[in-house]
Amino acid sequence: MRPGPAGPRVLLRRLREVMAEPIRPQDRLDKIVNQIASNMVAEVCSLYVLRSDSALELFATEGLNLEAVHKTSLQLGEGLVGLIASTAASLNLSDAKTHPAFAYLPETGEEIYNAFLGVPILRSGRTLGVLVVQNKAQRVYTEEEVEALQTIAMIFAEMIVGDELKVLLSKEKQLARQRATTISGISFADGLGLGHVVLHEPRVVVTNLISDNPNSELDRLDNAISAVRLAVDSMLSRRDIAATGEHREVLEAYRMFAHDRGWVRKMEEAVQNGLTAEAAVEKVQNDMRARMLRQSDPYLRERLHDFDDLAYRLLRQLMGKENGKVEDEIKDAIIVARTMGAADLLDYDPTRVRGLVLEEGAPTSHVTIVARAIGIPTIGQAEDVLTLVEDGDAIIVDADMGEVHLRPPSDIEAAYADKVRMRAKRQSRFAELVYVEPISKDGVRIQLNLNAGLGIDVENLDKTNADGIGLFRTELQFMIASSLPKLAQQQDFYEAVLNKAGEKPVTFRVLDIGGDKILPYMRLTTEENPAMGWRAIRLGLDRPGLFRVQIRAMIGAAKNRNLRILIPMVTDISEVSAARDLVQKEIAHALRYGHGLPSRVSFGVMIEVPSLLWQLDELMELVDFVSVGSNDLLQFLTACDRGNARLTNRYDALSKPSLLALKSILDAGVRENKSVTLCGEMGGQPIEALALLGLGYRSLSMNPSSIGLVKATILEADIKALTVEVESFLASPEQLSLRQRLTDFAQKNHIPL
Repeated sequence: MRPGPAGPRVLLRRLREVMAEPIRPQDRLDKIVNQIASNMVAEVCSLYVLRSDSALELFATEGLNLEAVHKTSLQLGEGLVGLIASTAASLNLSDAKTHPAFAYLPETGEEIYNAFLGVPILRSGRTLGVLVVQNKAQRVYTEEEVEALQTIAMIFAEMIVGDELKVLLSKEKQLARQRATTISGISFADGLGLGHVVLHEPRVVVTNLISDNPNSELDRLDNAISAVRLAVDSMLSRRDIAATGEHREVLEAYRMFAHDRGWVRKMEEAVQNGLTAEAAVEKVQNDMRARMLRQSDPYLRERLHDFDDLAYRLLRQLMGKENGKVEDEIKDAIIVARTMGAADLLDYDPTRVRGLVLEEGAPTSHVTIVARAIGIPTIGQAEDVLTLVEDGDAIIVDADMGEVHLRPPSDIEAAYADKVRMRAKRQSRFAELVYVEPISKDGVRIQLNLNAGLGIDVENLDKTNADGIGLFRTELQFMIASSLPKLAQQQDFYEAVLNKAGEKPVTFRVLDIGGDKILPYMRLTTEENPAMGWRAIRLGLDRPGLFRVQIRAMIGAAKNRNLRILIPMVTDISEVSAARDLVQKEIAHALRYGHGLPSRVSFGVMIEVPSLLWQLDELMELVDFVSVGSNDLLQFLTACDRGNARLTNRYDALSKPSLLALKSILDAGVRENKSVTLCGEMGGQPIEALALLGLGYRSLSMNPSSIGLVKATILEADIKALTVEVESFLASPEQLSLRQRLTDFAQKNHIPL
């Protein structure tokens, strides 16, 4: 016997009645699973809820052993239920025991059941649990039954995130929400923020799921879509959204998603199948998220966030809710979200937002670009942060260190408050140094340059009075675009960067894509070790058309100006020769067709692969300058993934092997009279900068926020004395790090760190 077309509507009506009854939470769950089993003519209906420790706990059942409730649990990926939760995909089996993922749990008594239908319970793109029905007879559940169970799962999603079920959670999870906790993440935008949690939970409770009038619901959906599109257009016309720039391009792409016909058509079909407009939006988005999260392409996963944002806006429009407002009394909001769209962030009052914490995200995600543009400290990939916070919790965002402190003890909070005050005082001091030349106490002039990658970053040249841009990462323009930027677009972009820089030099690093930097319009094969795979110049030489178009755009942008081209990820000098030949061909092409040429083209190589350490003299003969990518160089030198939290402090950049490698590069540059600039994170840290100055480096490139601090350090340093200290360490049998010696040296000589 199968449920008829009215089955879901009847069941939902009964469930609404159960939800309204004044009974205990466990009794309510028990009655709901009983109603589901009865309506679907199933002998078993079970609810599993995902706990913060990644275990799926049996919360209620009709048909299985009741003594197993709150005692039986499965890990993510364990058994059929664990498989559904880990993949966020439904499972419909006629003989469950023959499935390779089947796990026998004797305490439940489920071994006598063959037919199995399980659907994930999803909300805001997160798996919250699994809902299962079972029968003894072998059968495949119909599409209508699958749809019905997925619709019912939406009700459980609202219950799980509500307050009522919290009393059923384990004591460990309840205590975890009360304890002081530190979560490590990745810094997406530097800065410190102290405040209180504002959960960005844009979904609204969808209680009306079944429609009696599809035509009326289609009209409501169409009106809501039109209103959202108008709101996006209005956002793009705001004064604080610049006419040009990456964050403008982000919102233009967002507007394109709002007009995506495929997305709209799926929602219209769901309405025609009997759902309300709200339920259709939620169902389509859950289906899309479950499907796209199984994709290995990080770009597709990232673009899903834009659809999430649009779905949230549609729901709020349909339900008459306001968008992303911070309550009047919250003056120090730290927004916490799984992820969010760039447009959603702009809904908040920026004068009240002190920081942003994302459970997911990427440094090149749209929301990160916008957060950086408007100066909000941001941390991403803060694992499980949403399971540990509550609205209004005290929170500290240390985006300099990539740490989030939840409910910090008073002493930690006081220490950070002092740190913020000191930071403000220090920034005020640095502001006074903007037009002071970075000359050491003994008269040595140090070149301080910026690392950049966005057009908006170039504005920091004026703010910091840096000497130039020592490293411009050109791949970011490609990564935020939905299609390959054409020659004219690339040329316009590079020309705008050069115009903003004025007389100051800009070193353009050619595309460093591949690895974790994926372009949506390039399908690359999955690699086991992408950091050392087909990326950067390796890809560029294999795809010379891509490389040559970029070089042609740079040459066209730099007419009558100096052009500095930097080649990344070089392993062998044969790659240098091949890349240089392609550059020469593009110069010859410009001459042949009478195009304007740069007044000078300087060709450089980024040293970040250790094999070049044994080819330095030959390399210096082929280049005009070199840049040291200390991040990758030291990572590869020590075989240590710098993104692995367990290895963060294992190998010191100021160890003797690291310093000797860096010194050998500089010595080769001096021998061949070629300039050497260090572009990695080392240059922006005071102690590390002192070590580099002692080695002989006179040109450093760093993030804009580090310029003032490093300049203050240089002004108080005696380079000759520092050189003696570093050379003494290198000549000694001492094998540990130089760090403590330099710390003592700085304190003794009153050098600010």
